[in-house]
Amino acid sequence: MLTELHIQNFAIIDNLEINFEKGLAIFTGETGAGKSIILDAIEALVGARSDANSIRAEEDRAQLEAVFRINNKNRAAVLAILEREELLEDDQFLTITRDLRREGRTVARINGHTVNLGLLRELGSHLVDIHGQSEHLSLLNVHNHLGLIDRFGEHGQLLNHYKTIYRQLRKVQRELETLYQQARDADRRKELLGFQVEEINTARPIPGEEVDLKDERNRLANAESLAEMSRTALALLEEGESEMPTISDLSGQIVNTLASLAKIDANQQSLLDQAENIAVLLQDLSSNLRDYADQIEYNPRRLEVIEQRLELLRNLERKYGGSLESVLTYARQASQELEQIEHSSERIEELTAEENKLRSELLDIALQLSTLRKKSAKDLAAAVEAELSDLSMPGAQFEVGFAIVPDPNGLKLTDGSSVRFDETGIDQAEFLIAPNPGEGLKPMVKIASGGETARLMLALKKVLAEADEIPTLIFDEIDQGIGGRVGFVVGEKLWQLARDHQVLCVTHLPQLAAFGDQHFRVEKQVSHGRTQTIVTPLKGDARREELAQMLGATSETHLITAEETLRTAQERTRLQQTKK
Repeated sequence: MLTELHIQNFAIIDNLEINFEKGLAIFTGETGAGKSIILDAIEALVGARSDANSIRAEEDRAQLEAVFRINNKNRAAVLAILEREELLEDDQFLTITRDLRREGRTVARINGHTVNLGLLRELGSHLVDIHGQSEHLSLLNVHNHLGLIDRFGEHGQLLNHYKTIYRQLRKVQRELETLYQQARDADRRKELLGFQVEEINTARPIPGEEVDLKDERNRLANAESLAEMSRTALALLEEGESEMPTISDLSGQIVNTLASLAKIDANQQSLLDQAENIAVLLQDLSSNLRDYADQIEYNPRRLEVIEQRLELLRNLERKYGGSLESVLTYARQASQELEQIEHSSERIEELTAEENKLRSELLDIALQLSTLRKKSAKDLAAAVEAELSDLSMPGAQFEVGFAIVPDPNGLKLTDGSSVRFDETGIDQAEFLIAPNPGEGLKPMVKIASGGETARLMLALKKVLAEADEIPTLIFDEIDQGIGGRVGFVVGEKLWQLARDHQVLCVTHLPQLAAFGDQHFRVEKQVSHGRTQTIVTPLKGDARREELAQMLGATSETHLITAEETLRTAQERTRLQQTKK
């Protein structure tokens, strides 16, 4: 439900803040005072288009903000959208803002995050429904009608069973389509996959072998240099030159000298130990170097084999992935696909039988749903017509039109015909209305707008109160063409509707206004040569005076009538509470 509304520099509104409570909120005031502007602001916040013309004169930008409490009616749908878009900040409240700029684009935000208008509309459709002069009418959306009938008739359990079977069928059909496509391309695909698997299996790539191959290639390519360097190092260690002893000989001389030194100065034994260790290390070095030199080979044939192997591995990586691990993964997947293709005919037979079984189950449930829907539609029509009669539309007719659409790929009926189906069943439903006797039933989307439409919306909302998941309902100009007696009826119905929803209503009828749980007076004031809209919450005497003014003037007679009007509304609401 809407809890807070902030409007700044929007049309003739300078700066306005309204706090809403549960129940029925009434807006009254002279024509042109700004009541519709408040509704326009709410519409903009739930996704209606708004441009620079809405910005207050001499201002560069307008700012709109609404805070909504997420209640049980719309919790699942709202949280699903917020979580999907990563916008969930608080699972109890959400904030929507619109910044309208005279220069530059309009910016919409949900919980402080910038969003596009499409997402704002999607979320707004679960928050607010506005009925009257507006185009934001969820009940005029034909796609919603079947769902409303299902919720009214409490068909949820059977519908969920249908949807479960429907999803299973679609899964089977998707797999079948994949297999049929593979079958159409089977020969070409089998040949390609067979070649690829054979190519990889013949190569027998081993992850990491490239490193060892490159090391070996490096040694073979530099064999002569390695041999020369090994010989030079060995010569220095063991052969020396004619005028200079070898390093090994020199290390031996050092050991002998330090041995003599240690005999004289025992404290220097560590020097002798170091020298002896060095001599041993030099011997080991000579031995290892000699072994290494013996292993060095110049083998052009082996070098060529390694180059060919590395080139083969590079080609495999280019074709099937950036690494040998990817190549082997591709080979496994290709082998699995080959096996699937080879056994696809068996799988197609299994899936075809499964599809036929699911289609049969789905048709049975769809026909049950269709029967229940038509029964619920009659109950709905009777209830709506009764409400319309109370709302000064006697003789108005309401009906739900049902249709099925032929489709050769649909569900096959017992008479041999096939009908289109989707996740809701085989039915298409549309609300039909004849506002006046003798006019004939017409689609609800084509009836005249204004008070007639608003009263129809009220009748539907009243009947569908439990089925409707949108928590905040707004009615504008609902009192067009009705008098005071019917005003009491409309007010009572709005009050009843507001027990399950938050209802905002703009009215000129005091009889209707008397039912408000909150009452706001909207008026224009001129300050410093500029017109602005002021909204004042009314209680007690101030509210009684407003109702008297709506009756004509704040005379004693009208004040008494206003008091009687409030008393009548209180008695009627008290009676409704007693009935419950």
